[in-house]
Amino acid sequence: MIEKVIEITKIAGEVVREGFGKNFEIELKGSVTNLVTEIDKKSEQVIIDFIKKNFNNHSVLAEESGFSKESSEYVWVIDPIDGTTNFAHGLPIFSVSVGLQKNGETICGAVYDVMRDAMYSAELNSGSYLNGKKITVNANADLSRSVLVTGFPYDIAENPNNAVEKFSAFLKKSRAIRRLGSAAIDFCYVAQGVFEGFWEVSLNPWDICAGKLLVEEAGGIVTDFNGNSIDIFSKQILATNKLIHQEMLDILLEH
Repeated sequence: MIEKVIEITKIAGEVVREGFGKNFEIELKGSVTNLVTEIDKKSEQVIIDFIKKNFNNHSVLAEESGFSKESSEYVWVIDPIDGTTNFAHGLPIFSVSVGLQKNGETICGAVYDVMRDAMYSAELNSGSYLNGKKITVNANADLSRSVLVTGFPYDIAENPNNAVEKFSAFLKKSRAIRRLGSAAIDFCYVAQGVFEGFWEVSLNPWDICAGKLLVEEAGGIVTDFNGNSIDIFSKQILATNKLIHQEMLDILLEH
């Protein structure tokens, strides 16, 4: 199954790459900060058509078209472009994320960092990989020497979960914070050891599914802000190399 997941993630990524920098239609999804392009829809349709052809009895949970076929034990969780705002503005940081669940557990997933031609993949109990080479989280246990990454929800003006205060606290406690605009890539960089930690609120299942497995299979940990285990429907995400996890939890709880 992982080979099929990688295959269609790469195919969709090629559709996205071909559309990058071209003229395309942009729509708003409820607010001026939440965009969807015709390339998002094209990428998603390519993935869904692949699933229908190869696994017609499987369910799909996709960002643009929602949930289909609730009866299957298998669910494909799809983000056709994670980082649509970057994509729409010509910033080459975006990905295609595809995860596959069986009976509510993610069994494999892939995130394709399109413009870097970087394919991140993971299979349950089999490790995480970048272009076929095994990756692991880093071994830094010092938050003050850590580079963290985060994102902000579309309703940041309402400051949900005290997001601004949390950001300010980590800014003072860490070496640096980055904000890339693609949660799936954020997960991948934690799995690869580029970042020590990633936190965010108000993500969606398709933002989380493949990336969470990648971090865990690379030796990291993913919880909510109380340290509890989560599923892909959680609205609080803390993903780290394990070593700075408690310190980050303490700061999240403080604010």
